[in-house]
Amino acid sequence: MHPGNGTLPRADGWVAVGHSDDERADVAGAAAAAAALASADARLLVVFCSDAYDLEALLAAIRGAAGRVPLIGCSTAGEIATGGPGDAGVVVTALGGPCFSVSTAVSRGVAGRLRAAGAEAAASLHEIDPREHRVLMLLSDGLSGNQQEVVRGAYSVAGASVPLVGGCAGDDLKMRTTYQFHGDEILTDAVVSAAIGSDAPIGIGVRHGWRRVGEPMLVTASSDNRVYELDDRPALDVYLERLQAPEEARTQHAAFTGFALTPPPRARAQRRRGAGPLRRRRRLRRALAGVHRRGAARRPGLVHGGRRRLRPRRHQRRLHGGAGLARRAPPIGLMAFDCIARRGVLGDEGIQAEVDHVARHAGGAPVAGFYTYGEIARTRGITGFHNQTLVVLALG
Repeated sequence: MHPGNGTLPRADGWVAVGHSDDERADVAGAAAAAAALASADARLLVVFCSDAYDLEALLAAIRGAAGRVPLIGCSTAGEIATGGPGDAGVVVTALGGPCFSVSTAVSRGVAGRLRAAGAEAAASLHEIDPREHRVLMLLSDGLSGNQQEVVRGAYSVAGASVPLVGGCAGDDLKMRTTYQFHGDEILTDAVVSAAIGSDAPIGIGVRHGWRRVGEPMLVTASSDNRVYELDDRPALDVYLERLQAPEEARTQHAAFTGFALTPPPRARAQRRRGAGPLRRRRRLRRALAGVHRRGAARRPGLVHGGRRRLRPRRHQRRLHGGAGLARRAPPIGLMAFDCIARRGVLGDEGIQAEVDHVARHAGGAPVAGFYTYGEIARTRGITGFHNQTLVVLALG
């Protein structure tokens, strides 16, 4: 159990993080909430937790400590706190003080109407006080379909002046059911949101660290977020051939998952020797993606007719936006939304180093976040759903 990850207050605002990996849901929830609520006047709680918990008991314990403080959250594929990444735990973030104005919203039953759901979730922006800086945080069920539609719907309400940030809930890579939290509710097939207005600056950074290789391919058959054909051939066949997958990855689901989530032995050896960029065989997203029995790859955001390239991972941990804000004026808290695919590539040492890198930019401020099935970061244009990226929200 970890008592908490610090509070860095300003005169008019604060952010605090509590973390517990106790196996007992009620104990973990109460401990993490108590650490996050070390200061008075909380305006919002954000909960990231493993779906292995008894979620009703966990949420009840958190609500018991927090009272009626507005709450959103989701299940994860791993949690992030100031001390580093973890599994099978719970991280609670609280923000408070007169600097912030907060409102939450939820859209239920979103499959098949994702754009409308994004617009419904963005309605929380209408309920906050006018502040110089605003952001809309979205936590969604990425298994419900193409999440770019959620972003488009939210953008239709938020407009170009309000950035969007967040991620898709996980279920520890089971790819069956993810959960979203709103107040006392435990939901699935939902989008939850928190509109945050602040008197201090808000920064959003996003980086992926991939590089394009090979010739681009044309998506010649797709439906929603399933890609059936690349260059008029079955998408899965093209993927396996391009990346020279071992034979067992072509016939065994578990072997395919292992191949997709981790770099090949040669890449690992290069990384240990420091011989240049990590050359990883990229997957068409196991997290938020599956292998369809018709040979399709299921992936958010791909559009029929679009041209795509495979992108091996470069071993880099660059931040932008949020880190820049930290250099100009130390934030009072950072939230990270990190793709589960990056975790598979970087390994245990790599993800610890990545969280340490974020924490160094935080200047002593607490850090919280989770490993996602897709990331949301819209700061310009109407697109904003990402795969295999690190997104950082800095609250100034």
